[in-house]
Amino acid sequence: MAAERLIHHLIEDGTFGHPTSAIEIVETHISWVLLTGEYAYKIKKPVDLGFLDFSTLDARHRYCLLELELNRRFAPGLYQAVVSIGGQPERPVIGALPALEWAVRMRQFPGDARLDRQIEQGLVSTDAMWEFGESLARLHDRSDVWNVTDGSHDPVSDISGPAIDNFTALGAHCADRMLRKRLDALSEWSAHELVRLAPTIRDRQATGRIRDCHGDLHLENLVRLAGRIVPFDCIEFDAVLRRIDVMNEVAFLLMDTVRIERQDLGYSFLNRYLEVTGDYPGIAMLPFYCVYRCLVRAKVAALRNTRTNTLQADILRYVGLAERFADRDREPALVICRGVSGAGKTHLSRRLLSAMPAIRLRSDIVRKQLRHVDELASSGSAVGEGLYDPDMTATTYQKLAQFSALALQAGYDVIVDATFLCRADRAMLQSVAENHSAGFAILDCTADERVLAARIESRQAAGGDASEANLAVLRWQSAHLEPLTVSEQHHALAIDTGHDTAVDDILQRLHECLKNTRQHAKVDPDATNG
Repeated sequence: MAAERLIHHLIEDGTFGHPTSAIEIVETHISWVLLTGEYAYKIKKPVDLGFLDFSTLDARHRYCLLELELNRRFAPGLYQAVVSIGGQPERPVIGALPALEWAVRMRQFPGDARLDRQIEQGLVSTDAMWEFGESLARLHDRSDVWNVTDGSHDPVSDISGPAIDNFTALGAHCADRMLRKRLDALSEWSAHELVRLAPTIRDRQATGRIRDCHGDLHLENLVRLAGRIVPFDCIEFDAVLRRIDVMNEVAFLLMDTVRIERQDLGYSFLNRYLEVTGDYPGIAMLPFYCVYRCLVRAKVAALRNTRTNTLQADILRYVGLAERFADRDREPALVICRGVSGAGKTHLSRRLLSAMPAIRLRSDIVRKQLRHVDELASSGSAVGEGLYDPDMTATTYQKLAQFSALALQAGYDVIVDATFLCRADRAMLQSVAENHSAGFAILDCTADERVLAARIESRQAAGGDASEANLAVLRWQSAHLEPLTVSEQHHALAIDTGHDTAVDDILQRLHECLKNTRQHAKVDPDATNG
């Protein structure tokens, strides 16, 4: 009660030391946030909820300092300082000592700048999420690596513990027998996946993919500031919930975009994150982490809401979403975009990855990652030499096949953007599709020679792309492009990228092609063998 009285007097009589407008208060189960106009003051509640303990003034001060330090990694312009609240309980004053309470002072932003509200207003584009995918990748790259190699720590336990806690907490709030049965099925699925993925999880730690992250990266914890998407309000009270697999963090935001049926935004973010980090092996973890994050949100809804009908609806919504992510019954598709440089493969595949949605693999980027060459750097390689010699090209296509297999196994559609000059490389990807019971299609991208040359010259002049192709490369590719076989033509769609074909029309044609080839394969299992 003393804390509530202090907040009351601070709102009514407090001296903030700067001009204020009408003060508003936002309350959660662990904090109060006072909105004063120019600044917002976040004050932690004196609570001990088991998973966090803010019950003493010293603890609240310590966690305020930690919150400031951690969030400045993401939003340095937003997080200002930790300030004392002193004076008398009936006449509190910001900045006075000795402290009666502590607060984190932030620059206040408009409520409609929060990303969930920006999306509701139709103000967030796939380009904006693409840029945030790159931004988060850079932030993760600078984050501390959590890598214990002496055998004293098992990263599997760090995720299995919270995963089990989700089901325990939800079980306490679910009286409906059918819902309990669905939760039990998800619990079994999660336990099975933890066993299956345990070697991958340990490998993730060994390769530096477990880092000090944000920990709570959903749409309500992102804000548009000066046109950029910026995370805020990371987890400060439990390092274990923050020291996580980077793909666990990515999955939270992906899940939240799927929840609101904006997969186009989520997959744009995901694909750019993967391109920048090269963390395609992490795709194997995505379904598990998406299910886990659904259940985290269901648990949070249960903790926040005591109204039975609303609570049940929230839990049902997230359980249904978790079941979608856990479903492996759908047949994924593998689509290759084939054509010489300048044929429009990258532009087309960028549009398709959001619309399908799918995970895209670009040979230009994967090739450079294999040699640790920056995406935009020039390798100085001549035609067919250096980064583009036959051995390196073969290795690149093998890696594209490997990553495609990982994504298909996890249930994702895949687009591979590469020239695919050789039949053997196309056949290798088709075999990957067949081995994973996936549909297979070839988007055969073409354009007039003058258009091809103009695109390449324009791209070279502008910079900003991973491709190093020039006109000499184009001539070489055109001379070595092996035509599609009769068998391949059953899977192919000719796309003249010199015309602005609507992506919806291409998608419709692609779905028809995949449907027909699947039916053909069922009738004649040997048909795809040429």
